[in-house]
Amino acid sequence: MPMLPSHIAYHVPVARWEPNTRERLVRAAAELFAEQGYDATTVSEIADRAGGLSKMTFFRHFPDKREVLFTGQDMMGRLLAGAIAAAPGPATPLQAVAAGLDAIAALHTNDQREFAVRLRAVITGNAELLERAAFKRFALTEAMTAALEKRGVPDPTAGLAAELGIRAYYRAYEQWSVSPSEQTLTDFTRRSLDELRAASATLD
Repeated sequence: MPMLPSHIAYHVPVARWEPNTRERLVRAAAELFAEQGYDATTVSEIADRAGGLSKMTFFRHFPDKREVLFTGQDMMGRLLAGAIAAAPGPATPLQAVAAGLDAIAALHTNDQREFAVRLRAVITGNAELLERAAFKRFALTEAMTAALEKRGVPDPTAGLAAELGIRAYYRAYEQWSVSPSEQTLTDFTRRSLDELRAASATLD
């Protein structure tokens, strides 16, 4: 969940024992941040909104309230690297990148679009979160670059391919999150990468 208009949020109490605690905490945090602001929201409020959980439960999943909005970054980096490594041997750098993007785009379903818009609004309204989002983007780019280099792609080709891939992914995520169509994030990401590849060919 790289990375995310005001809305009316509502809370349906969730029993303490129900699964998906981590996801509930993320959604509760996004709701509260949008309702009352990031700085005004406490960890205790997030835990309570998530179904009467405790602060201790929150801290078992996240080191602080900032990280609740960036959950899954390590997993995304591993998915990118793994998919790039698994790409067929003859694949070009951008074809390997496309395989990586398919892997992380598949994590997002269309029923998550409203949440994506909510999350983006929270992040863009806070300098600290924007800084963290920029670091996340950099880390994903580095993960892709390293995976390409392990395939034997030389620098700076590996870095350029990774930068193009991450730009395509974030561009697609923005478009997908506000689109009324039934196209998936994978569809948007593939089209975005094709468009950027074509645009880069016109630079000379």
